[in-house]
Amino acid sequence: MNQSTESIVYNKSVIEFVTVVAETCLFLEKASEYSRNSFISQAIKILPLLYLKASVLETPEAVFEDVPERFVTEDDYQFVREQIENLLGNDNIYLEVYHPQMKYSDTPIAAFISEDLADIYQEIKDFAANFRLEITDIMNDALVVCLESFAEHWGQKLLNSLRALHALRYNEDFDSYDDDNENIERDIPLDRNSFIDHLRDNE
Repeated sequence: MNQSTESIVYNKSVIEFVTVVAETCLFLEKASEYSRNSFISQAIKILPLLYLKASVLETPEAVFEDVPERFVTEDDYQFVREQIENLLGNDNIYLEVYHPQMKYSDTPIAAFISEDLADIYQEIKDFAANFRLEITDIMNDALVVCLESFAEHWGQKLLNSLRALHALRYNEDFDSYDDDNENIERDIPLDRNSFIDHLRDNE
């Protein structure tokens, strides 16, 4: 590669990706503050942007042999997943058509929007937390892991969940859904700091 590691991690396209990652983490962590309809409407706007910003980046070469530190715990993962599952209810499930096991199955394979988005959250939150350390080589390797996992699985999961969310948003019954809290924040308190709040607390 012709670019230095430092010029890669501070490249404009990488910084734009980091910005969208932070916004997506915040959105998913605060899912319970949205109504069903407003969550769906927001998700179909931010997920394509996240995919776009990841897809335009070139994967740099790793500096270290060991992978960067993982920050997202099982509790963090379940916290995000359960919020979305509770919000979407029966609409959380959809039929997966790109699952590797589909060619061996005679029946459709069920997938869940909440699990897809929690998987995405885990990958991008780990990336963002490592990037926040402001150590160039770690930032570089965090980008490597994030983009490799994007190519391997979370990019596909993003598209799969986006397809399901698109179907919900543009269903003819969307506007008639009984959603009394549309565009109004819910009174459900979050029991942990969001990613953005965590960064502000550390500054």
